Amino acid sequence: MSPMPAGVRSAFEAELDRARVTTDVDEMWHALERAHILSQEWAWPHTRAHWEMLRLAIRCRDRHEVVGQVLRLAFGGIASATGRAPLGNNGRSDVGPFTPMPIPDDLLAILAAGATAAR
Repeated sequence: MSPMPAGVRSAFEAELDRARVTTDVDEMWHALERAHILSQEWAWPHTRAHWEMLRLAIRCRDRHEVVGQVLRLAFGGIASATGRAPLGNNGRSDVGPFTPMPIPDDLLAILAAGATAAR
């Protein structure tokens, strides 16, 4: 597995930072969903995204989300390492863990630029 391209890593870290600094819970989730989408091809970043989602679910006392994130935390990195992570999936518990979803255009451009840079 190749390392996460610098541009993708930068965007991923920016989304994690955005989730940490905002005070709006919906904005936190949105940023973590975007970080998740960016991370899906790489096991460690994908695991980090689910770790941050689990932390927020605990903070929000959302039992359903906590259970879902524990399961995703256990298997998300494996799915990435084996190429089975469904691209575009936002990583939340209300979406099936193997359900592909459309990738937002701006994230698609970041991922495409990262793929080009990796060649």
